[in-house]
Amino acid sequence: MNSNNPILKSAWLDTPLGPMLAIASEKALYLLEFAERRNLERELKQLPIKTGATIIPGRTRHIDSIEQELILYFAGSLKEFKTPVHLLGSPFQQSVWHTLITIPYGHTASYAQEATAMGKPSASRAVANANGANQLAIIIPCHRIINSNGDLGGYGGGIARKQWLLNHEKKNI
Repeated sequence: MNSNNPILKSAWLDTPLGPMLAIASEKALYLLEFAERRNLERELKQLPIKTGATIIPGRTRHIDSIEQELILYFAGSLKEFKTPVHLLGSPFQQSVWHTLITIPYGHTASYAQEATAMGKPSASRAVANANGANQLAIIIPCHRIINSNGDLGGYGGGIARKQWLLNHEKKNI
């Protein structure tokens, strides 16, 4: 292991929707995903390539922080996450994720509305792809994006989790 390479630590967190994997440095959270996310294995292979980091089991203050925030979120008392995050994506993807964060707790928007809010009304498909590349489940609330016709659409954590998260937020506004 090269001592110049950053170290990321990983830990499993228990949630009411099943286990989540958190990966963080001493500076920020890099990944928060449900264990059954269909792209998790690929994400775990790409993370060291994108960051030059070595991932080892362990905890950081940011893993502890997100664990406490998730407890409060699932209890219905946390509406906005404060744990520092490190966004790994293109400038466009990061712009999409920053737009997602502006969707209020307990509300939804369509892919078209998200694209329009970004000033790119014809980019709905690109916006949807960027949402799918989000590696910070719940924190970057891609679960709040639905189809224009009101259907739930896709969600990396699964449609049942998406429905649960939307219902949870609506009842705790």
